[in-house]
Amino acid sequence: MYGLQVWIGALLTLMIFSFLYKDNPFYKFAEHLFVGVSAAYWMVVGVWGTMVPNMLAKIHPPLVRNVLPALATAEPEFHYIIPCILGILLLTRLITPIAWLSRWALAFIIGYTAGVRFSRYLQSDFIGQIKSSLIPIISVGDGGFSIGMTFSHIVLTVGVVCGLIYFFFSKEHKGAFGAASRVGIYILMVTFGASFGYTVMARISLLIGRMSFLGEWLGVIAGWFS
Repeated sequence: MYGLQVWIGALLTLMIFSFLYKDNPFYKFAEHLFVGVSAAYWMVVGVWGTMVPNMLAKIHPPLVRNVLPALATAEPEFHYIIPCILGILLLTRLITPIAWLSRWALAFIIGYTAGVRFSRYLQSDFIGQIKSSLIPIISVGDGGFSIGMTFSHIVLTVGVVCGLIYFFFSKEHKGAFGAASRVGIYILMVTFGASFGYTVMARISLLIGRMSFLGEWLGVIAGWFS
């Protein structure tokens, strides 16, 4: 059984890699299979991980007696009917004559999510980054003056100031102001390059994992002839 799983995984991996040559039916089959299986899997996870415990078990607990006995004895919380109705309204998007009803649910979800997460991101990202940028330029610790940390703090401070100057459009970028703006461009290029490089390395790690799996598959084939 394990050998069959390895063969299926290897063949699907090779079908995906076949796109490197050109678009072909094998790649399309593997792509559609992956998307279909993923959608079905997350649909099942959503039903049993979200809808059953957070909707059915809240509105009418006895309904989940066989699958979630720990929640079957809880008191009904009828205010969960509101999100249930909003969820049903989302499905009206599939029915053309009343598809406009889904906009009300989407408006509520987007508005609520934006309002809740705004303060959270304001604290963690915006204020957090400002706080991390307000550092002493000269670093003096228990071991005395640190040249390395001082240089790092100077680079960070100059990078932040020049990056902000680049996005300041109320003054023409000329002279010293323009030079600082160009330094800001370089800082942004290094930042975006590092971010892109990190993303590429993450994808390379996935590629290495697939190549390692193909090596395991070749080992299974070699075992048949040994």
